[in-house]
Amino acid sequence: MRGKWAAGIKPRYFTWVIKDRLAVCERPGGYARNHRMIRRREEILWIKAQGFDRVVSLLPSPHNLHAYDEQRLAWSHVPFAANDDPVSVLPKLYEQLRSWLNDERVLLHQEELSDKLMGVVAGYLQWNGFIPDGAQAVAIAERLFARQMGPEGRELVALVPTLPPPSTAAPSTIPAPDPAPDSPPGTNHVRD
Repeated sequence: MRGKWAAGIKPRYFTWVIKDRLAVCERPGGYARNHRMIRRREEILWIKAQGFDRVVSLLPSPHNLHAYDEQRLAWSHVPFAANDDPVSVLPKLYEQLRSWLNDERVLLHQEELSDKLMGVVAGYLQWNGFIPDGAQAVAIAERLFARQMGPEGRELVALVPTLPPPSTAAPSTIPAPDPAPDSPPGTNHVRD
């Protein structure tokens, strides 16, 4: 049994958005009252074993960041609270994601896999030019996560045309996500 657990356990709702480059999951260890320290440690071990270079936390608080430090896993904290203005958060987040994804494998999480997180992902796919319009970005996100996106996520996607376009200084060289995925299912510490 030790060998099986040595590689840790997969975080809940782990989903590849861009195969081998960008994935999303629930907060390692679970959300809110369901959070378990042992589970968090096991999930971070799994994240490291999968070769992720960076974990990006959208939590409004610094929860889990110390655990990433303990496991020597690079992380970035881009707080995105319920009352934060998406027009001020999303451009910075999207530019950073675009830069990291050129040479890093990135795992993005919020407290849980919510409409908001789905909207952030769908918005990024549209903003970066992988998907031509918001309706397609929503449809692809719904297919990836096998659930319907609610109004909060759709509102984020609707904002994308109003955001500054990607800078030409850091072009993305990653291929667009597959619209019909077959299975939806570090030591540098950066505080952003």
